[in-house]
Amino acid sequence: MNLPFINAILNGTAAILLVCGWFAIRAKKIALHRALMGTAFLTSALFLAGYLLHHYQAGGHVRFTGEGPVRLIYFAILITHTPLAVLVPFLAIRAIWLALKGRLDEHRRLARWTLPIWLFVSVTGVLLYLLLYVWYTPGVR
Repeated sequence: MNLPFINAILNGTAAILLVCGWFAIRAKKIALHRALMGTAFLTSALFLAGYLLHHYQAGGHVRFTGEGPVRLIYFAILITHTPLAVLVPFLAIRAIWLALKGRLDEHRRLARWTLPIWLFVSVTGVLLYLLLYVWYTPGVR
């Protein structure tokens, strides 16, 4: 089983669901928005489980083999992606909780921050996968 590939698919799917969820709420399609955002959350939770399993099996981190300017690009993305990725579950859970409790003004205020951060993390997660496993394969020089 190719967990990094599956994780990239889950991240990309989450990004698409987030954008669709944003369009749904802009169109005042609340039930659709709820379904899309809930599915995005479940997709991201599956990603997190797969990510943790992969890194457990890999014995920690996977070394980036790219050299030159791409190495700086990779680490610049990673340095912004990682701390924001740690925040996403907390922000998403809080936003969902506020929505479920009917505290929609608070939900909207938090979602204005949560959505772009979550979207950034999902998209950069796919980009990091491509850099690490497709364009610069580990162990291949």
